[in-house]
Amino acid sequence: MTDELSDQAGVLPEAPPEASESSSHDIPMAAHLRDAIAKDWDPAPPMPHPARADLAPFAAARRGSLSKLFPGQLVVVPAGNPKVRANDTEYAFRAAGAFTWLTGETAADAVLVMVPTGTGHDSTLYVREFAQPGEVGYFTSRTHGAVWVGNVPSVGDTEHVLRLATRPLAALRDDLAHHRDDQSAVLTGVDAGVDALLPRGIGDRLGQVIDELRLTKDEWELDRLRDACAATARGFADVAREIPHVIDRRDVRGERWLEGAFWRRARLEGNDVGYGSIVGAGPHATTLHWWRNHGAIEPGQLLLADMGIETDELYTADITRTMPVSGTWTPDQLRVYRAVLEAQSAGIAEVKAGADFLAAHRAAMWVLADHLHSWGILPVSAEVSCADDPEQPGAGLHRRYTLHSTSHMLGIDVHDCALARDETYRGGALAAGYVLTVEPGLYFQVNDRTVPAELRGLGVRIEDDVAVTDGEPINLSAALPRDPDDVTAWMREVQGTPAAP
Repeated sequence: MTDELSDQAGVLPEAPPEASESSSHDIPMAAHLRDAIAKDWDPAPPMPHPARADLAPFAAARRGSLSKLFPGQLVVVPAGNPKVRANDTEYAFRAAGAFTWLTGETAADAVLVMVPTGTGHDSTLYVREFAQPGEVGYFTSRTHGAVWVGNVPSVGDTEHVLRLATRPLAALRDDLAHHRDDQSAVLTGVDAGVDALLPRGIGDRLGQVIDELRLTKDEWELDRLRDACAATARGFADVAREIPHVIDRRDVRGERWLEGAFWRRARLEGNDVGYGSIVGAGPHATTLHWWRNHGAIEPGQLLLADMGIETDELYTADITRTMPVSGTWTPDQLRVYRAVLEAQSAGIAEVKAGADFLAAHRAAMWVLADHLHSWGILPVSAEVSCADDPEQPGAGLHRRYTLHSTSHMLGIDVHDCALARDETYRGGALAAGYVLTVEPGLYFQVNDRTVPAELRGLGVRIEDDVAVTDGEPINLSAALPRDPDDVTAWMREVQGTPAAP
């Protein structure tokens, strides 16, 4: 039967495929078939808009803050486009953080346009409409046909939920044509098509300004980060629960099994993981950005897991815990772990409004340098400063064993506000509403001759997400234990209960 249909299709004239809407392995579609397929459809099932109803006033306030900084200028912020993974397949799309922060929208190809008025700006969101019943593309378009990829929220529903004027993306070119000669601020490098429409854009400053506004989280954002941390804690429990099933199994890539357990929780409770999970057992924990996650889990090892769940609104947690896979610490493991925990506690204590961003880092590094010297690893004491940087303890030599800074901003992106100027981020002061990680670590490489043999191959990092207030810092990820006795008690508890959605 298949051969007969193929022969019949081959003798009929074929309509040309729609550009970029079909692939080389698609079966050509004859004109009469395209016409027939376009007929006799009921309306496509609607797709409700996924945004939370409580978002709109917060997004409006953020646009208002941005408007004040660009008086009289057109402001254009695109979401970005899907990226090709291989041939005609794409990576899962994630909107630019600045765009979602201003709108609450997460759809590909969408664009926010803020037109200057006498008192500020009028904002309009442009969203792509997918081909609907009655259009040939409904059935033929593998990228924008609702039969192929599912429907999208309507323009009207998007406007209603986001409380933001919304128009079809098809209208963007003509609407922007009226502003080609106007002074404009465009978030460039995100959507090449948008960049081409407004060649006079001054995008670099716009990205910097938005990221500096994003440093301070409003209450809605803090709630989303609490959600992310709570879901991530459940994901860590899923991982700990699975350890007995993969320990001492040389036939299993145990790190990947544990990574998969966490990813399942991320997809259940959020959009995805907020970044590639680091799941390193034994010496793999000493590789800072271990990404292969293909190792076995062996008795007596430490497991370092650096993972975060991204909510549907794109806010992510970033948490690291180090745990003994056999459920008990060896004396050497415990000594290193306690040193890192002491360093982290010292760092968290420095997270307060008015303190400079690097205060947590300095406090944590001093503690680590002091322990390294007491163990005979660091040849000088923590009191000895570095000639090039007087604030570095132990003449800066401790960095051989700790590799990275203690903190970064966190929010809608895991390394949030990356376009902010150095003087407002790394060299700036903390303010209430900032959220940052505190994540010191010690990493003793297996081939490092300056390290005692019993410590080589040990890697420990402890990371929490901390909100700055006008009073004491708030550890948003405190639900996951840090004390070594509490860690092992928590492991026993979760391993005694079954997994559940």
